[in-house]
Amino acid sequence: QVQLVESGGGLVQTGGSVRLSCEAASGRIFSLSTMGWYRQAPGEPRELVARVTVDGRTNFADSVKGRIAISRDNAEATLSLQIDKLKPEDTAVYYCNAKSSPDRFESWDYWGQGTQVTVSS
Repeated sequence: QVQLVESGGGLVQTGGSVRLSCEAASGRIFSLSTMGWYRQAPGEPRELVARVTVDGRTNFADSVKGRIAISRDNAEATLSLQIDKLKPEDTAVYYCNAKSSPDRFESWDYWGQGTQVTVSS
């Protein structure tokens, strides 16, 4: 198990911004992984927010398109997420994920412990 540590959550007003960070304990794992942010609201399934592949391709959930940015720093093994124009429906626990199958002998799917983002109306 590779440790992923999220930080940056908290209580934010509607219309504000939040910046989340995820630091991986293994630079190798980080550099070989598609890194993603997922979120889970109470009573809801976990959903993809945004992800970035090893070669920099990105995917975003429709609900956050246009107000989100994701970036990765392989040298620092850090993944960042910024969400602007926050809405109450962005309230959730946000999880960092590292996933890869670099070859037929190795694959992984690691999760962080999550960080709470609460958007007040």
